[in-house]
Amino acid sequence: MFGLGLPEIVIILVVVVIFFFGGEKIGEIARGLGRFTGEFKKGKTEMEKEIKKAGKGLR
Repeated sequence: MFGLGLPEIVIILVVVVIFFFGGEKIGEIARGLGRFTGEFKKGKTEMEKEIKKAGKGLR
């Protein structure tokens, strides 16, 4: 309908985030997102290890 693709939507979202939070808050948001990503990956790795360990116990 509007011909908006993914790149256009991402640009619009970035502009909206900058408008709402301001330039100085962007660094804090990025750091928080980085921490969240790291913790998520660590949790995923731990869960995979537990599943493998449980699978070996069933054999």
